[in-house]
Parts: sequence; C-alpha cells; structure tokens
Amino acid sequence: MNQGRIARRFAALAREGRAGLVTFVTAGDPDLATAAAILARLPAAGADVIELGMPFSDPMADGPAVQAAGLRALRAGQTMVKTLALVRDFRVRDEDTPIVLMGYYNPILQYGPERFCRDARAAGVDGLIIVDLPPEEAEPLAVPAAAEGIDLIRLVAPTTPEARVPKVLEGASGFVYAVSITGVTGTASAAEAQVAALVARIRRHTALPVAVGFGINTPAQATVTARIADGVVVGSAIVRRVEQAIAADGTVAPDVVDRVAGFVAELAAGVRQAERAVVS
Repeated sequence: MNQGRIARRFAALAREGRAGLVTFVTAGDPDLATAAAILARLPAAGADVIELGMPFSDPMADGPAVQAAGLRALRAGQTMVKTLALVRDFRVRDEDTPIVLMGYYNPILQYGPERFCRDARAAGVDGLIIVDLPPEEAEPLAVPAAAEGIDLIRLVAPTTPEARVPKVLEGASGFVYAVSITGVTGTASAAEAQVAALVARIRRHTALPVAVGFGINTPAQATVTARIADGVVVGSAIVRRVEQAIAADGTVAPDVVDRVAGFVAELAAGVRQAERAVVS
C-alpha cells in the first residue's frame, strides 16, 4: 500500500471524518515570485492537497480562466524546470502537504518521462494528473512514476462507460479524480444528484479516495460536494482571484496573495462544515 503523502493525508482526513480541500493554482502565474508566495500560503489557508498546473500552450481540457493563467505564466518565462524548482522551494518549509502536478503529456515527453519522474520525486512531487494520457498509452510515464513512488491519478468522467472504468483505474493510486461535468474546467456545475451518482459508480470499482472537480466555484458548492466525496477540487475560481488582481497595464495588486488565501479559507470553511453523507 502506498504510504506517501497523498495516502497519509487522505487517511488523516478519514480519521477526522471529513473531506479534503484540493486547491489548484498555475505554476508561475502571474509570475514566479508571486506564484511561490501563493503556494506557500495555501496550507495555512486550508488546502489539504495542492494541485500545481504545469503551463502548456494548448490546454484543451481547461476553461478560459486556467487557459489564461497558463498563458500568463508562459509569457512570464515559466518552464518545467522552474515548476519543479517551485515545488523544491516549497518543500523547504512544508514537508507534509501533498503536491500533485496537473497538466498535459507533451511537456513531460519533451523533458523525458524517466528524467521527469526522477526530478519530480527529488523536488518533492507526490502525484501526477495528466489529462490527455489514456491508460492504453500511459506505460512510458506510469512505469517510471511507479519506480519513483509518484502516484498516477486517473480521471473518470460522466461519459466514461461503465465497462471502461476498471481499465481507467488500472494502476491508479493516490486518489481518483471524478470530473463532475462534461466540458472544460470552471464553466458549468453539476447537480448534487449527478455528483453522488458518479462518486457511487467510481466507488464500486475502487477503494481509493474520490475527489470531485470541474465546476466547483463557491464555498456553498464546496460544502455540497464535501458531503459526498473524499475531496473537493477547486481550480478556476481560485485562478480567477489571481486574474482579478492584475490591472490593465499588467501590474499585480500587492494584496493578491491575501486575496487568494482569503478565498481558499472560505472554501476550506465550506468543506469543513459539511455533514458527510453515506454514498453506496
């Protein structure tokens, strides 16, 4: 059984009887220094797990907010090397909070999957979510990731056929990412009954924790999702707080870190006040 940071964190959450808050931010957005300051504040604000987006020029699964964040980061000079350095610097002060890199396979392929996994583990990365890598083509990344003890987190969507779910979850570890809507991130939101049905369907196939993302934008929505799932993923709504702090001339408001941390604290309060439902 994997006893890395992700497994330990979800085990601790289970003992507390609550869901975890999984926060997404983009590495290097709006610039490297600000991104590092935001990352450092997330655990104290209430983030239980951090997803760190790897900027990519063609983020087909992401909605407008995350796409814009990635482009801002790329324009500011963000690279994969700098993203791993961001994690490494975070680990100097925080040895406990799990960090999951989320993004697309092309930058990893260019970096070299084996080298990437070695460097990611050395930096302190705990898991990977690669949204455009189907299980049939995942071996070149899955093998070195497993060798380094990095969780490869799979996504299950409402459109995933029942017969395919076991294949999707084959070799999965850490947690399962339940995509609550069809479409891109940060747009529509799913109804509670739809989320509950999706989580129940996934749990029939795995004992891994299930975190629900896509379309969760408010503390109230986080509360509803936390009643059902083991984790609540919020990304676009957080990234929009960064965007809103950028003036027309490109200057970044000095309180951007406080704005993001304050919103994350509201989300965390929403997650923590949820009464857990039993989903079978």
